[in-house]
Amino acid sequence: MHKILVVDDDAALRGVIGFALQTEGYEVLEAEDGAVAIQVAREQLPDLILCDIRMKEMDGYLALAHLRRHVATASLPFILMTGQADSEGMRKGMELGADDYLAKPFTIPQLVAAVEARLKKQQTVREQAERKLADLRANISLALPHELLTPLNGILGFAELLIADPAESPAEVSSMAESIRDSALRLHRVIENFTVFVQLELRQGVIAETRTGLELGPTVARVAGEQARRFGRQHDLILDLRGGLASILEEYFAKIVGELMDNAFKFSESGNSVRVELFSRAGQVVLRISDAGRGMKTEHVSQVGAYMQFERRLYEQQGSGLGLTIAKRLTELHGGSLTLASTVGEGTVVEVRLPARAVASAA
Repeated sequence: MHKILVVDDDAALRGVIGFALQTEGYEVLEAEDGAVAIQVAREQLPDLILCDIRMKEMDGYLALAHLRRHVATASLPFILMTGQADSEGMRKGMELGADDYLAKPFTIPQLVAAVEARLKKQQTVREQAERKLADLRANISLALPHELLTPLNGILGFAELLIADPAESPAEVSSMAESIRDSALRLHRVIENFTVFVQLELRQGVIAETRTGLELGPTVARVAGEQARRFGRQHDLILDLRGGLASILEEYFAKIVGELMDNAFKFSESGNSVRVELFSRAGQVVLRISDAGRGMKTEHVSQVGAYMQFERRLYEQQGSGLGLTIAKRLTELHGGSLTLASTVGEGTVVEVRLPARAVASAA
């Protein structure tokens, strides 16, 4: 049974509304002013609040503002009731976080329809959030053990071979050592990404920037080349770098480029080009990375986030799903933006835009 809090300093009207809602099967709570409503809402956490605007002790606007400032009550559906539903008042209510308006006088069918519509919308939002949480749990349970255990198994396996037969030829020992190193680097990258993600989540405001500005071209060339070699895709890499200066530390920008290049090579087949462009436009430096990979569905593009991988059961994937999120957060913390456009079967284009920094003139 849904619980509804009715707030109005008119006891008679409060009683009529309460009786009508009880007849429809709702549990009704009552409050005679905004102050009482705040207390009841925090204690009872109703499914919906119907609140008059004009009340003597504390009006509906102030009650709404108080409730929106507290985590437990911030998302409670809130309908304002008013006899003066002018545009200015409605705008003020919406700015404070009201979900709907109910203009007095209203009929019982109008009241019930407004309540049902708002509860239905809240249920839809809750179901969407639960689906996202279920997807997140599934992705973590699939990705995390795989990403930690796979390289660790490689390290342990080759180490056991060397221990069992230390008389291997120098060439075989060298090959095993390279495999151990590659597995260790993969494990290190997974742990590093989890660490970086947590650090970014805890940061407030803009992070450290270089005072002189960073020439982005050399970093792009270096990191893109390293990733191409790691995947054995040097012939697929196309660079078109026209330069650009931005206020960002090289380690941060290298992380952005590295994560995006890793995705571009990981999700495209050998023999398909990966194009990297760097240019300045309208006061911004633009890094554009285009691949001809499998692409993403429209709904998946809008859901990109930490630990999220799509259709992992259909495709063998490496990675925890953190790379794109880390690149996006780092970009935004430096006053920029990251956008992604993708078409299934055609590929993906990612653009990073950072505020351009002018070259300092000689004194």
